[in-house]
Amino acid sequence: MTGRSHTRTHTSAHAVRWQRLDPRTLLVHCGWMAAPLGSLALTALATGGRITTGAWRTLLVIAASFAVVTAIGLIRWARTDFRVTDDSFEVRSGLLTRRLRSVPLHRIRTVDLTASPLHRLLGVTVLRAGTAGSGDGGSELSLEALKVSEADRLRAQLMARAGAGTSAEDPVLARINWRWLRYAPLTFWVVGGVFVAVGSVYRVLDGIGIEAWRIGFVQRAFTEFGASMLWLTIPAALLAVLALGSVGAVVLYVENWWSYRLEWADARTLRVRRGLFTTRSVTIERARLRGVLVREPLLLRAGGGALVRAVAGGLGNREENRSRSGLLPPAPRREALRVAGGALRSPFPATELTPHPRVALRRRRVRGLIFAVLPGTAVLAGLGAAFTPVLLHCAWIYAVVGTAAVLWLARDAYRSLGHGIHGRYLVVRSGTFSRDTLALQREAIAAWTFSTSPFTRRAGLVTLTAAVAAGEDGYRLPDLAADDAAALAASAAPGILEEFLVHPGAPRTAARER
Repeated sequence: MTGRSHTRTHTSAHAVRWQRLDPRTLLVHCGWMAAPLGSLALTALATGGRITTGAWRTLLVIAASFAVVTAIGLIRWARTDFRVTDDSFEVRSGLLTRRLRSVPLHRIRTVDLTASPLHRLLGVTVLRAGTAGSGDGGSELSLEALKVSEADRLRAQLMARAGAGTSAEDPVLARINWRWLRYAPLTFWVVGGVFVAVGSVYRVLDGIGIEAWRIGFVQRAFTEFGASMLWLTIPAALLAVLALGSVGAVVLYVENWWSYRLEWADARTLRVRRGLFTTRSVTIERARLRGVLVREPLLLRAGGGALVRAVAGGLGNREENRSRSGLLPPAPRREALRVAGGALRSPFPATELTPHPRVALRRRRVRGLIFAVLPGTAVLAGLGAAFTPVLLHCAWIYAVVGTAAVLWLARDAYRSLGHGIHGRYLVVRSGTFSRDTLALQREAIAAWTFSTSPFTRRAGLVTLTAAVAAGEDGYRLPDLAADDAAALAASAAPGILEEFLVHPGAPRTAARER
């Protein structure tokens, strides 16, 4: 019986024809030509048509790199093929050493389709299939360029074979609402994006042999800025940065979330589609959706907004997880809670959380004063004593303002602390610069870590970390009462700590806990 079954499976696998990537993959690799051509044009424009020897040398290195990468692309296209059998997804690749990667279909949890502007221009897309064990990206199968219709067909085939059923309903959880654009300036990119853009331009100019500080209009701008009244020019410069950052944040928001749509494609598949120039379609199997994270950065929270991320397995390493896990862009908090509940198929439990011990507030105040207020005050006071009394006044002003800010932030951070068990979910909330509320499936918790320091032990606190094979791999419950931490862990995920407990709430030894 076993032999006949093996023969049928073997015959079925050999009957499935191997398929090749789309030939337009080669044109995608030719996109590297944009780098040397763009560098040549930029150098000629900045130098008035004169290209230095160093710039030519840089361009030759870029051209050589382009030739090598293009050759590698040709080899990969010629020696890569794939097929889907009755029970596995297989990819063959390699020139001298042939490599066959085979993943059982029942282990495929997510399928991601990504198309850059060049991919879209050529009518192709990149398919990445994440598996149950692809947290580090090692188990992910990727096909660099497929025809869009072929990629859609393959995605449907992979998810159907992986066990996703069909449903007569196709509920749409959310669509883009352009009123949400008002939340775009309330993100990090308002300020950080400007400096990232300036740094990127500087690196490009430096790479092609152009010294930005020697450009005429840059020198004139710095000269005029230094000769002007700084009490006017500095605020004007800050306003300019905020204006440029706000415009950039809006543009980035539109590019990332154009045609956004979050839907249950079928009974077991959650799908996110978005993107203007670079399109992305991420499919998550419901069985691998371990929870939902509602994130409220400080400025966004002040404006009444939040965003939603999925906690799911198979989304790749941490960097890939951050780009693929987005379920909702910055939007009104009420909308975020509704979408989070829709993804969980139950109301999002964001209220009635147990507060943490009040000593946690004292710890946050002390840490803020020691690590933020004291060093700055000491530096300003030292410089004032050595050079000018003006800095002495700056020192006490900084101490007063910094202390007020630290006390406010510490109180806000303490108010954000909370935890609770609501049905199938462990709910954790913490943070002030980014207040995160996590609803995590209790059955997804694989292990617990108890962390203390000499200061937390003296305060009677412990930080509890839940290890999960999804999302960020571990989620912290900071500053719990030490007497309650073990009992909470045992209640949230029964069966993990019992052998280490003498009685509920008392760990046997710290070494065994870890």
